[in-house]
Amino acid sequence: MKTLICNCNRTMPLDGPALARALPQAEGLQTVHNLLCRHEAVQFQRAAKSAASAGEQLLVACTQEKRLFLELNAQTEGALPADEQPIRFVNLRESGGWSRDARAATPKMAALIAAAQLPDPDPVPTVSYRSAGRLLVIGAGEAAERAAAMLSDKLDVSLLLSEPGSALPQARERLVHAGRVTQLSGWLGAFQVRWEAGNPIDLDLCTRCNACVDACPEGAIGFDYQVDLSRCTSHRACVKACAVAGAIDFSRQPESLSDTFDLVLDLRSSPAFTQHALPQGYFHAGADTAKLFDAVLKLRELTGEFEKPKFFQYKQKLCAHSRNERVGCDACVQICSARAVSSELGTTGGIRVEPHLCVGCGACTTVCPTGALAYSYPDAPTTAKRLRTLLTTYARAGGRDAALLLHSQGAGSKLLGELGRAARTDASIHGLPARVLPVELWHTASVGLELWLAAKAQGASQVFVLLTDEEAPEYRTALAEQAEIANTLLQGLGYAGLHVQLLEARDARDLAALDAALRSAPPAAGVRLAATFAAQSDKRATLELALEHLLAQAPQALPEAIALPAASPLGTIEVDTGRCTLCLSCVGACPAAALADNPDKPQLRFIEKNCVQCGLCATTCPEDAITLQPRLWLADEGKARKQARVLNEAQPYGCIRCGKPFGTLQAVEAMLGRLAGHPMFQGDALQRLRMCGDCRVIDIYSNPNETRITDL
Repeated sequence: MKTLICNCNRTMPLDGPALARALPQAEGLQTVHNLLCRHEAVQFQRAAKSAASAGEQLLVACTQEKRLFLELNAQTEGALPADEQPIRFVNLRESGGWSRDARAATPKMAALIAAAQLPDPDPVPTVSYRSAGRLLVIGAGEAAERAAAMLSDKLDVSLLLSEPGSALPQARERLVHAGRVTQLSGWLGAFQVRWEAGNPIDLDLCTRCNACVDACPEGAIGFDYQVDLSRCTSHRACVKACAVAGAIDFSRQPESLSDTFDLVLDLRSSPAFTQHALPQGYFHAGADTAKLFDAVLKLRELTGEFEKPKFFQYKQKLCAHSRNERVGCDACVQICSARAVSSELGTTGGIRVEPHLCVGCGACTTVCPTGALAYSYPDAPTTAKRLRTLLTTYARAGGRDAALLLHSQGAGSKLLGELGRAARTDASIHGLPARVLPVELWHTASVGLELWLAAKAQGASQVFVLLTDEEAPEYRTALAEQAEIANTLLQGLGYAGLHVQLLEARDARDLAALDAALRSAPPAAGVRLAATFAAQSDKRATLELALEHLLAQAPQALPEAIALPAASPLGTIEVDTGRCTLCLSCVGACPAAALADNPDKPQLRFIEKNCVQCGLCATTCPEDAITLQPRLWLADEGKARKQARVLNEAQPYGCIRCGKPFGTLQAVEAMLGRLAGHPMFQGDALQRLRMCGDCRVIDIYSNPNETRITDL
């Protein structure tokens, strides 16, 4: 791939020959341009034309002037249009060129260029929205009218007056409702709104003639043309004044009304939705003028058809949410900040994700212990390949103690850009250290434990996760839990240091603190030999590959087990053998094949590697005999956790008629004890419970005059 690098008017040191040695497959790195976007622009045009003729892609190490380069490409004769052969861009300046140790950042620069040269992720399915521009503005009359005036030239605006006492204009320019919102649900193009209209004045019939306003002695009717019932003394002069129009009726019962809208602008003090991520097409401005103007600008563009990626994949057969009307894991339901994930307990089982509400944070996929929910924008193997490319290129170029800095492509990228600029102009700011490799993600919550550990196995010293205002409180909690698991596990294996660290920086005011945290964090211990495995689509498979390498490279003798925090997807179960009757309900409930029976004798067997700690076995067990124990079992260098072991076994109970075993002694005795006093199970009927199924049938039909237990 032809690559153009520029030192941005000599403001950063770039070692072209060193980069060329680290990336022999990248043509053009020998030449370091000084001002590629200005007086050397012809060099870009030549490269664009050359790349087009050779059928190659072009990579430009500058994101600052991306728009300009695209325009130059469009004006260059012989260059391919960007939609036919996209030009790639990578940021070297703020990512390390503008840093106090920029001269030591060549390995980082090589790693960033190598990652930018990777193929684009595979396309994903999309989710469609259709909006005809039908907008509902909810709020007081004057505020709603002001907002409507800014939007009515673009949208079909209706008002819903949610509170009395505010004026409407004399002219009726749009449809106006009044009432209390009782339900608001949906998304862009498909909002369902219900409200209760209980005011005596029907705004559809009202002509705004103001006769009622003039007639009311209490002043209970204002220019919102609604009766303030707290002030009305029921003399009904307004009814007489409105006799012809008939818009006022105090005997009218409250009416529940509903309608559908494409868009909603909410000017009330409290929003209709309380979750962190609001549905697309819904805007809450309250009384905040800045928020209102921002919402107006966005609303004006929301007519037509829109698409977004479908961010997730769901495999119900792997889901550990529910079995047999019992709930186990509900981590995805609890963490979703958009309320896009809901339980299907009692219907189809498992969970349901509404793609129109999903905002693509990926938090549900991160906390899913089985991989039933998988992130697809991009998928885990694609993200893992990018991380591996960064780490391997960095190491090959001579870099040491690589730290990955995961950040969002929105607020995170903006913050790191501001950090780079501050390092260029402020002597007190260091900038991104040479060992810190920034990794832009759609959202930081989309990457968790298995990819963190895979990165550690592949040579990372540590992983930093940058949290900004974009992260919901639920995400912070989940990422902190996952970081605790990773650190506990790695430290238990003997890897010293803090391996996964969450960094808080909400806006530019936190730059100094972020800068200090990155600069002062000491490298954590890593593996002696970096792994070369490729991450799998199966989340558990990737986790196991990472664990195997980390165990093999552990710097100390392995302990028997490492106790892990409660949120761990790794662990065992403890069975109270005094209470367990080997009914094997837990086997049928287990979604991960961790529990199994033995067809030859009464046994409950367990493969610890498969256990996801979902708790379905514990909630299903009728004897409450099962408890979870999060841990990483390391007996026999971790091989024991892959083998089936017996958790409980019992003496088989033989049929009293033919001797064939058909249950366990404990289970049959428990059944007999519970039914011995029941009037339907006396005499021979009780004895039949000691028989196998075949003998019970034979015995019943041998005594046809007796009541059949099977008929009870």
